[in-house]
Amino acid sequence: MSTIGRGTILDLKEINPMKITKLEKGISLKRPLEGGNEEQLKVVRQVLADVRAQGDAAIRFYTEKWDGFAPDHLRVTKEEIEESVNLIDQQLYDDLTEAAQNIRLYHEQQKRSGYRLDLKNGSWLGQRITALDAVGLYVPGGTAAYPSSVLMNVIPAQVAGVKRIVITSPAGRDGKIPPGVLAAAHILGVEEIYKIGGAQAIAALAYGTETISPVDKITGPGNIFVALAKREVFGEVAIDMIAGPSEIAVLADDTAFADEIAADLLSQAEHDKLACAILITTSEQLAKKVADEVEKQLTTLPREEVARASIENFGAIYVAETMADAVDAINSLAPEHLEIVTKNAEVVAEQVRHAGGIFIGRYSSEPVGDYFAGTNHVLPTNSTARFASGLNVDDFVKKTSVVFYSEKTWAENAPKIARLARMEGLEGHARAVESRGWEKE
Repeated sequence: MSTIGRGTILDLKEINPMKITKLEKGISLKRPLEGGNEEQLKVVRQVLADVRAQGDAAIRFYTEKWDGFAPDHLRVTKEEIEESVNLIDQQLYDDLTEAAQNIRLYHEQQKRSGYRLDLKNGSWLGQRITALDAVGLYVPGGTAAYPSSVLMNVIPAQVAGVKRIVITSPAGRDGKIPPGVLAAAHILGVEEIYKIGGAQAIAALAYGTETISPVDKITGPGNIFVALAKREVFGEVAIDMIAGPSEIAVLADDTAFADEIAADLLSQAEHDKLACAILITTSEQLAKKVADEVEKQLTTLPREEVARASIENFGAIYVAETMADAVDAINSLAPEHLEIVTKNAEVVAEQVRHAGGIFIGRYSSEPVGDYFAGTNHVLPTNSTARFASGLNVDDFVKKTSVVFYSEKTWAENAPKIARLARMEGLEGHARAVESRGWEKE
């Protein structure tokens, strides 16, 4: 067991897979950033430029090049949606429907109205909250299908009042989007869906093509090319966040069960070879048992290759002397997902300041939030939970300030405003205020 000195900033890549490391007071944990390289950025910029210049032709070119099929039509037809609904198991369809209801109930609590602040002399100030006109929601594909991402992106947009909701998602080599994805869209009543993935999908949503009208904001996670493309188009359109690989941190003591903790760590490791899975515990015995359990469970996991690469590169176990030290380490890491499996877990959770989502107690395993509870699973990664929030209704609205000054309020405050303007050297501002106040011919 190695010791790390006070105040050390530890890059997780320095830790061997599931090596148990003593966590001393004052340590800061750092998730290594995966921000793409120059070659990937060059590819993304070329795709964006081509789609902007050539529209649908560029979309078809890159879809055939990277997704392996030549689309005769980009938009999913109603027949294709109906076919998917018929293909999906009825119980799964019912489960998706119930999950959608839970997600909608949770997000409806986030909806806010504007306000009006009445002042003296009939003046007032206000804030108007307005839904965005159109949003584009990226649903990942590739190594797995994500119907849950449809629910998590669409529902807060609908609750906010967005009128036009567009989904893009990569199709397989057969030219079809996974049935579960289309079934989820059907449950929510979304019909504008395109068989486009990667940077070309982000370009289409941002710039528009002959087939696809541009949107005002793009949300949803994707691979490194999607992330880089979202970063490049920001400013032309709004984006939710630059989502990195999935992360889970588990904070546990000797009341936790090793097999359950190992399963929770692997639930995120199987997402991506770059995913991060960390256990911080006050029990050395639990640490050793979890390390053994991770290896045992890996051998039977269908996505073993992906999960093993994640564990080998970004998996770690730390033993802290006190729960306070463990919580401090969690706050420095600011993980995307945090499970707390300890005595008095709710009390411990109150000490956590930085985490994308918190899962309290033995029965609140992270996948509960991924699929069904109602909270959103689009969460900040790469320690950005220090300042960022998960996807929510506020992401799909804008706030507009409103001012109404009566003549009396103007007369009382115009000299003050003019003095402030002149202090900043802006004579035109001062004159604009002073130009009022007498009868005009």
